[in-house]
Amino acid sequence: MKRQRGMTLVELVITIVIIGIAAAALFAAMASITARSADPMLRQQSLMIAESYLEAILALPYGQLNSAAQAPAPPQDVNRNPIGELAGYSVQVVVNSGANLNGLNATRIEVTVLDPQKQSLQLLGWRTCYGEYDAAGNDLCP
Repeated sequence: MKRQRGMTLVELVITIVIIGIAAAALFAAMASITARSADPMLRQQSLMIAESYLEAILALPYGQLNSAAQAPAPPQDVNRNPIGELAGYSVQVVVNSGANLNGLNATRIEVTVLDPQKQSLQLLGWRTCYGEYDAAGNDLCP
């Protein structure tokens, strides 16, 4: 008797059916993941907007921090022009200059970004006066 090599037609059909079922399940899972993939992108964009606002505000002189407060509005560039590509987002900045941080006078800056799906992201920052002086040599720290 000769030994058989390879697969029979029945075995081949069963293998194709099993691979087809596994592929269909994999594609269904991928479709479900892809449908929700916009959420992380919106969250990441909200985080980048909030970080850029907070970084720009913290770089201001201590005496000008209160001028950074703003009611909810679309994101703006450094010249206060709305950024059209981010029109679905809203940014609010709250500045509390009467805050106290471990016994020191400090300013609390709160940046809240609302994405197009109405999910909110909030970043907080603290700033104290670093012994800043104006051009005339006057102390800007309270």
